[in-house]
Amino acid sequence: MEKNKSIIHVILTGGVGSRLWPLSRKSQPKQYLEIFENKSLFEMTVDRNSHLANKVMVVGNVDNHHLSGNVMDKTKTAYVNIVEATPRNTAAAIAFAAFASDPDDILIVTPSDHIIDKMEDYNKAINEAVLKAQDGFIVTFGIIPTKPETGYGYIESKGDKVLSFREKPNETTAKEFIAKGNFLWNSGMFCFKAGVLLDELKQFQPDVYEKSKAVWASSKDGFLDFDLSLEIPSISIDYAVMERSKKIKVVPAAFSWSDLGSFESVYDYLVSKNHPVDKSGNMVIGSGKHTTFLGLKNTIFVYTDTANLILQKEKSQDVKDIYSELERQNSELLN
Repeated sequence: MEKNKSIIHVILTGGVGSRLWPLSRKSQPKQYLEIFENKSLFEMTVDRNSHLANKVMVVGNVDNHHLSGNVMDKTKTAYVNIVEATPRNTAAAIAFAAFASDPDDILIVTPSDHIIDKMEDYNKAINEAVLKAQDGFIVTFGIIPTKPETGYGYIESKGDKVLSFREKPNETTAKEFIAKGNFLWNSGMFCFKAGVLLDELKQFQPDVYEKSKAVWASSKDGFLDFDLSLEIPSISIDYAVMERSKKIKVVPAAFSWSDLGSFESVYDYLVSKNHPVDKSGNMVIGSGKHTTFLGLKNTIFVYTDTANLILQKEKSQDVKDIYSELERQNSELLN
């Protein structure tokens, strides 16, 4: 008799959100900030998949797993806790979740910090992906783009076939992609049988497979060993499996999606939820104090207790340079 197959929602919580400093800090990364209708992005991720999966796994790290625990308690969600001792990129994080599952279990892997609307389209895409995963394919979700975005990678597709994966483009290339009409945003969401993913990882990246397996075998209550973990090559799942396997399918999805990776995308989201902006498009985030902008347009004022950031909305991608500079100075302001 066949074992009951589970559908498992795997939540990856590794990101620090460096482009959302100073809101996002190491002690409180962006996925835990309750600035989205009094919920965090993490909580919204748990909610949106709660009816699609019968089991939840959270892959976190020593710095953030207590924050994830708070959200899981708040939402009264039982979960399998996998705590990385040191970040080793997405290939290892996803391998741990697959090792923690039965080979026939279907995993829906999502980041913890995305905004998704149009739930009917989302559910339809997930159901389509689960059917393909049952047939032994590794499914990636490609979002039908709404603009020539340079902050995302792209998938060149034909129906559900992947022709190529493309890195984040410059503006000219992004416009060409949109004009061609068969390019999708790479959402970083996946669906597959645990055993299929591990077989492909073993074939294309045997070192990641073997070393992740050893780390998983020695884990205690989901906590992974630091020294063994350091031996795992730090490689993304895209590079390790997606760009090389012959078993990849893409589900072109019409749900509205953003990785909220920059203040520009946070700004657009908050505007859609009626967050106040003045008549020149200026916005305050993080403070209820009366703030007046004079002679400025599309400026975002980000207020926190220990640091403020004032930026031109169009310069949102450059915030990571400020973060990198503070990192070089070993600044307290990142904590």
